[in-house]
Amino acid sequence: MKKYQITEWCHHFIKEHVKEGDCCIDATAGNGNDTLVLCELVGETGKVIAFDVQEEAIANTRKRLAEHGVLERAEVVLESHVNMGKYAEADSVSCITFNFGYLPGGDHTLATKKDSSIAAIHEGLRLLKKGGMMSLCIYSGGDSGFEERDAILAELKTMDAKKYLVILSEYYNRPNNPPIPVLVLKI
Repeated sequence: MKKYQITEWCHHFIKEHVKEGDCCIDATAGNGNDTLVLCELVGETGKVIAFDVQEEAIANTRKRLAEHGVLERAEVVLESHVNMGKYAEADSVSCITFNFGYLPGGDHTLATKKDSSIAAIHEGLRLLKKGGMMSLCIYSGGDSGFEERDAILAELKTMDAKKYLVILSEYYNRPNNPPIPVLVLKI
C-alpha cells in the first residue's frame, strides 16, 4: 500500500484473500478497476461476475479487461447488484467488492442508493462462502450526501457477531468527508 487510497487499502486485503480458481463478484463495476484485480487473482480457472446499472460502466469495464487480456475470466452484467443472486449460488463466492457512490468521471446524479445498497449487501452475504470477504468503499459528501453512508454503517453495526466480523477503518486526519473502507468476513 503505497498511495493509501481506499481502493488500494482494500486491494491489499483482497490480494491476501482471493486464490486462483475462486469465484468473485464486483458488485459495482464502475470503470473496472476492482474487476481487473479480481480477474488477475482468480486466474484462468476462476470467474468474476461484475455488475453495474450504467452502460458506460459496463463498456469501460469490458474495455479495461480486454486491454489486460482477462475479459474471458469475467461475466460483465448490465444489472443491479441487488440481483447478483441470479448469477451465483449461495455460499460459493470468495470475495465481493462494493464502491458506493457514483461512477468516477460519470453522471453524478446516477449514484448508489441506501435501500438497494443494503439489500445488495445482504444478498452478497448470502452468496459468500464461509471464510469469504466483502470489501466496501463508502464514499459520501459532496454530490452524494450522507444518507447512504449513515444507513450502511448503521446496518453493519447490527450484523450478527457470531456470523460476521466487520472491520471499519477511517482516514482519521483527512478533511472533506474521506471515504470509509470496510471489510466484512463471514466466519
